[in-house]
Amino acid sequence: MTNGTATTDLDATLERYRVELTGYCYRMLGSSFEAEDAVQDTMIRAWRSLDKFEGRSSLRSWLYRIATNVCLDMLSAGNKRARPMDLTESTPLAQAALSPRPDHTWLEPMPDDRVLPTPADPAEAAVAKESVRLAFMAALQRLPAKQRAVLILREVLAWKASEVAELLDTSVASVNSALQRARATLAERREPGADASVSDPLDEDQKKLLDRYVAAFEGYDMSALTALLHEDAVMTMPPFDLWLTGADDITGFMTTLGAACAHSKLVPVEVNGLPGFAQYKPDPDNGGYTPWAVQALEISDGRITGFHCFLDTQRWFPLFGLPLRLEAETDEVEQGAQRG
Repeated sequence: MTNGTATTDLDATLERYRVELTGYCYRMLGSSFEAEDAVQDTMIRAWRSLDKFEGRSSLRSWLYRIATNVCLDMLSAGNKRARPMDLTESTPLAQAALSPRPDHTWLEPMPDDRVLPTPADPAEAAVAKESVRLAFMAALQRLPAKQRAVLILREVLAWKASEVAELLDTSVASVNSALQRARATLAERREPGADASVSDPLDEDQKKLLDRYVAAFEGYDMSALTALLHEDAVMTMPPFDLWLTGADDITGFMTTLGAACAHSKLVPVEVNGLPGFAQYKPDPDNGGYTPWAVQALEISDGRITGFHCFLDTQRWFPLFGLPLRLEAETDEVEQGAQRG
């Protein structure tokens, strides 16, 4: 086998683990871009030190050991990603003000296909989706870094305590103790959105709910939208720390400070194990539609309970493989007629 072939084979072998490693690093770090950087660093370290891999563990376990060390190094500064409700109290509409915070403050969205492998077992797929949902991701951020790693490895990835102990160079008793403390911390506070219940795949009622949501949002029909929102629904808009509670304040915001979003177009996306949409709002200067937000929707008992809008479109739309412009439908019809 030539060196070139061996290199290609090694690259292909490592690449098979990219999605699951990105999911692991994303859960650890709470940041889409930091997770992808961590995985790239992991791959480079693995490639450079392959001659030190003695085969006492599987290649997968060895890669997770490297990825864990990379993430722990990145978390040593103590940064914890947050959602607006983790930082401030809910703001009444009358006092609403759009105050941005730096990018490194926020828990970031992630496309499902970058972090969720396709397991053969539907139950495993369901657990994987639940473990990247915003509420669970926010809960993970409350844990010390090593407890976070233990909880993810044991409860999300279903590793044995002995395997985690070997990866972290510690004892089984220490792993079990860390897991117990992590569970206790998560049980102390129920994260907003933790009760979200989304079927995989979506059931017929959920599909109909989303169809009604699209019709209400694109039509900017606040009465129809109110009927879809839970009475305690929450709306967030990172990078702004403002968050709103209740249908009246949410729809009130949309018709005042958010009035420019009227007549937007929504394109379906899969984000953080939740149904979501890329929102394009009308571009009054150039016609067509310009990116405005990636929306992630939390659903429970047939209503929308969480309405999370990530507004940094120059970062999120390319991450989701979305165009940075939509042409107006009338323009498309006219262009088609001209071509004909």
